[in-house]
Amino acid sequence: MIRVAVCGACGRMGRLVIGQISRQDDMKLVAAIDAPGTPSAGEDAGELAGVGKLGVKIVGADKLAEELKRSKPDVLVDFTRADAAVKNVKTASEAGVSVVVGTTGFTAEQQAEIERAIKKGKIRAVISPNMSIGVNVFFKSVEGMAKMLGSDYAVEIIEAHHVDKKDAPSGTAKKAAQIVAKALDRSEDNIKIKSIREGDIIGEHTVIFSTPEERVEVIHRAQSRETFAAGAIKAIRHVIQKGKPGIVQDMQDVLGLR
Repeated sequence: MIRVAVCGACGRMGRLVIGQISRQDDMKLVAAIDAPGTPSAGEDAGELAGVGKLGVKIVGADKLAEELKRSKPDVLVDFTRADAAVKNVKTASEAGVSVVVGTTGFTAEQQAEIERAIKKGKIRAVISPNMSIGVNVFFKSVEGMAKMLGSDYAVEIIEAHHVDKKDAPSGTAKKAAQIVAKALDRSEDNIKIKSIREGDIIGEHTVIFSTPEERVEVIHRAQSRETFAAGAIKAIRHVIQKGKPGIVQDMQDVLGLR
């Protein structure tokens, strides 16, 4: 049985991940953490997620270290904010708990800080800007398209999300830009990214390859956030079964696409 702690338990993704965990035969939610001072502290995480009582009370992140010591999880799943995720990963590393991180918006410095903590603690880790299976196939498609079309094609990325999404461009768009830049041996600065924040759009990404004569588009649209939660479940199993101590893997590793 894989024992799981969830950070960001009161958020949309946290609740979906808890729901998914509750339906797995090989997983058990043992801790649910949200922001310090959360008004939901003391509530049952299962009831908040809409799946009934799970016997796990929500606690504030200021008590994360003692909660990990008490509940002894195998994996900590984080869907929070970049600054909070850095602290949570450090705490998990010090406790020897593996991590699955779906949080986005990290700066280069924050990414380096996380990687240092994982290496120092020799914990297993999966970190991905997008847990969706379809998006990670989208990444492979974009890479192949860039290599086949070559440097004669201009590249532009358009991403759209709901109005409450804080980071822009999205982590998925930035990852797509990195993949294209590497495939074409060009700077990421030469790849335009346009961000749209409207309504309740879950997530849409389009990579456009164009010349004056033609245009090729690769598109992914998320229709439900459950796709991200389902991917997180795969990442949890992978980090326990195939994770490497001190090494950061991503969903390309989880899905065998690398």
